[in-house]
Amino acid sequence: MKIVITGGAGFIGSHVVRLFVTKYPDYQIYNLDALTYAGNLANLTDIENAPNYTFVKGDITDAGFLTEFFAEVKPDGVIHLAAESHVDRSITDPMSFVMTNVVGTVNLLNAAKDAWKGTGGAGPPVRSAFDGKRFYHVSTDEVYGSLHNADEFFLEDTSYDPQSPYSASKAASDHFVRAYGNTYKLPVVLTNCSNNYGPNHFPEKLIPLMIHNIQQNKPLPVYGKGENVRDWLFVVDHARAIDAVFHNGNLGETYNIGGFNEWKNIDLVHLLCDIMDRKLGRETGTSAKLITYVTDRAGHDLRYAIDANKIMHELGWQPSLQFEEGLEKTVDWFLQNQEWLDNVTSGAYQGYYQEMYTNR
Repeated sequence: MKIVITGGAGFIGSHVVRLFVTKYPDYQIYNLDALTYAGNLANLTDIENAPNYTFVKGDITDAGFLTEFFAEVKPDGVIHLAAESHVDRSITDPMSFVMTNVVGTVNLLNAAKDAWKGTGGAGPPVRSAFDGKRFYHVSTDEVYGSLHNADEFFLEDTSYDPQSPYSASKAASDHFVRAYGNTYKLPVVLTNCSNNYGPNHFPEKLIPLMIHNIQQNKPLPVYGKGENVRDWLFVVDHARAIDAVFHNGNLGETYNIGGFNEWKNIDLVHLLCDIMDRKLGRETGTSAKLITYVTDRAGHDLRYAIDANKIMHELGWQPSLQFEEGLEKTVDWFLQNQEWLDNVTSGAYQGYYQEMYTNR
């Protein structure tokens, strides 16, 4: 089986690539990534020489490139993770999110549809032409908007209500994937996941940013009063869920993936401060003094919470780690990989890999 994984040099994507390369040695895994600021091939040095792994530098907003690439590789499956994902960046530059998350996704859908010959030429869509193929679109819980009641959870049929340019772009991409499944009979499956954390997390996001700033004795910026609630999932568990859905999920279905693990931002930051004080040999409470409340993000959603019962009951997946254990592992990884963190925060990683690879 040949599988194209888009965004495979990013945070979540690199963990998915590693899992598929190591677990399925008979598969050929193609990591397609544009190596924008969040793409870092240092995330995959442990498997970069595996015989069933190929990295391809390419941009999903380039439709011509995708057509040629799919015609050459003839993939059996696509796992689409490539996306702009940082809400703050979407507020200042929404068009980048439209291009990558919407246009890029439609380009991929077209490339897969044409490569798999699913339109039956000029005639009606032909489902049989897609036998053995699968287009898996990875999305976010943010498309559902914000929850305000403690007993509410996002379900697979929760109405979409995106509140930021980022979540709006992901909602649009979700709709296009489902539309291609309906109109062209493309064999699609979707997942919407809660916040991830773990090794290789780009340090613009909350947990790695706090770890880095605590190390450097820099302020720990917390939006508003820190009362926004997020459901957190260890990234390796997300990769395991993607594996389960890709192989066993029912076509046309959506599966929500979450950790049943809600934390207020301020409580999470305090927990991180306590862990870091212990790991760094500091007096308890030292790092918490760095907490600084800043003006709240525009349109900041109050609470996300996933009901993951469908994937648990239908596919037998469940989170493997309690949050405190996963957070300890995450902190340990960052403390043991200081060179990785320094290269990312300095931007040095980009120049190195941009010189190594050029667009196909």
